[in-house]
Amino acid sequence: LGYKSEMIKNYFLNFKLHGIDFTINTKSGNITEHCVSEENWEVTLVDTGQNCMTGGRVARAAAHVDTDRFLLTYGDGLANIDVFNLLKFHEQHGRLATLTGVNLPSRFGNLKLNGNQVESFLEKKQISDEWINGGFFVLEREFLKYLSINSDCVLEQAPLFRAAQNRQLMVYKHAGFWQCMDTLREHELLEKLWQTNAPWKIWKDKKESFTPAKIDHKRNNQALT
Repeated sequence: LGYKSEMIKNYFLNFKLHGIDFTINTKSGNITEHCVSEENWEVTLVDTGQNCMTGGRVARAAAHVDTDRFLLTYGDGLANIDVFNLLKFHEQHGRLATLTGVNLPSRFGNLKLNGNQVESFLEKKQISDEWINGGFFVLEREFLKYLSINSDCVLEQAPLFRAAQNRQLMVYKHAGFWQCMDTLREHELLEKLWQTNAPWKIWKDKKESFTPAKIDHKRNNQALT
């Protein structure tokens, strides 16, 4: 966490109340829950400050990772990547790091010219022979040696560069959907796709299954750590 970390913390601290119906007694503070969601996640929130760069953030958060291999992604990219195939690719090559490469998208129409004459026009073509970092990684714990907890450590600079020099970085080419959300225009695009047919929604919705429950919480006895 960094910018507006308090909003994300508050969301998870109140996560249960976001998705349920409940009755509250304003005198006693008792809360009666009318349904309980089956969502069962364990989320660790690591506040690394607003000025820490990507490599420093990963290095500091790594203290909470207890596996030899882990997945890493940014918070501003959506894709329909097959994670199982990504993992299989990583396991087969045996290196320390795999990044997902995606086709470089063009925001504008592409012109094929003959001198000053336009021979063809292609609207917003994917530039299929160029690849960029799509932001979905599989990393071995040993990769952490390339990182520093210093705030100026940028994952995409010295760490990945040194890993590539040591032949420890491989690319998994993903030619499917990928879109970052760095601008208002991209935000509006993704919102529109979500309302119609989101290409990154590759999971099937389960029927919401709720279990009636009556759990009384004494506000005076609650403790969050």
